[in-house]
Amino acid sequence: MTLKTLTTALVAATALSGAALAESHSETGNPMVGGAAMFPDRTIVENAVNSADHTTLVAAVKAADLVETLSSDGPFTVFAPTNAAFDMISDESLNALLQPDAKAQLAQILTCHVVAANAMSGAIAGMIADDDGVHPVATVGGCTLQARMDGDEITLTDENGRIATVTVADVRQSNGVIHVIDRVLLPAQ
Repeated sequence: MTLKTLTTALVAATALSGAALAESHSETGNPMVGGAAMFPDRTIVENAVNSADHTTLVAAVKAADLVETLSSDGPFTVFAPTNAAFDMISDESLNALLQPDAKAQLAQILTCHVVAANAMSGAIAGMIADDDGVHPVATVGGCTLQARMDGDEITLTDENGRIATVTVADVRQSNGVIHVIDRVLLPAQ
């Protein structure tokens, strides 16, 4: 199955469940993500599958066998790249990463987007200020991201100098928080 086929199937499933979820969203206080309500009493995985903007991320999490981990108690902070962020990677490279023999490499890339803590944006901004404008963020995948402020936005720089901006912050989950980002971050190459 190609990435595009898997993504199409996930979008269809999301469309079926999204309408029912959006009605009760106003009661959660959480931002909408990918046109879907995000419920603070659901796990990172349970919410992510409903975001039309994160079908590629969900497919990658499944391919890397990380569903169980990201459904566990955590807490986790996940910097969640959008489909548009994954679109910056060639189809050939992305499809290669989704193959079973690349599972370890894919898992490392994905876990470089995960921190073993529940870090809301205010706390991250405070750490950046306390560290004179740049705060090192150690990830579960062994990467160290550099968090900075760019005006009112938090940015993350990976070990290769790639910069991602947090576009939707503080999406509370039962096992942590998601911050939507606009670029895929990579381990040192």
